[in-house]
Amino acid sequence: METLHDNSDKALGERMKALRSAQAMTLDDLAQRAGVSRAMISRIERGEASPTAQLLARLCGALATTLSRFFAPDEQTSHPLLRRDEQRVWRDPETGYLRRSVSPDSMGSPVDIVEVEFPPGASVVFEPRQFDEGQTQHLWLFEGRLTMTTGEATHVLEPGDCLFMRLADGHSFHNPHGQPARYAVILHRSKV
Repeated sequence: METLHDNSDKALGERMKALRSAQAMTLDDLAQRAGVSRAMISRIERGEASPTAQLLARLCGALATTLSRFFAPDEQTSHPLLRRDEQRVWRDPETGYLRRSVSPDSMGSPVDIVEVEFPPGASVVFEPRQFDEGQTQHLWLFEGRLTMTTGEATHVLEPGDCLFMRLADGHSFHNPHGQPARYAVILHRSKV
């Protein structure tokens, strides 16, 4: 049985506030860096708003973290095996896409592996992010088809295809097809 990460607005807001506070960043500082209104960030931190994947990615970029690290637990256990039923899962409230953190935490690796189930008709756009300079990712498609735009190039991915992207570039994920797309994202967090 699949267990969703504590996906409540309250838990997500508490995590956002903890990350912001750990960096001695004010609401205004985060709002300016992320290009998100102070009022929206405040609503998220109070658990009154559910951020979409796009909004959460902008906030994570401004906090110098990734979505994978955002959902990583504070209490780190260094164990090389992370069983499927222990993996954190989050569903985007806007598109319904499901994001599963596959990589074991605290192993000292700059690589995160994420499995995504992307519904038919879904679209997500990640704007270029200055705070992610040098970080890269590979998208490896297992099932379905996916239309990816990265920078100025658009690619239609078929099962088995792998696309390399820099996080600092803008990306759009689109599934205009009638079946879900399932893929892995292999994220390399180290600055190159």
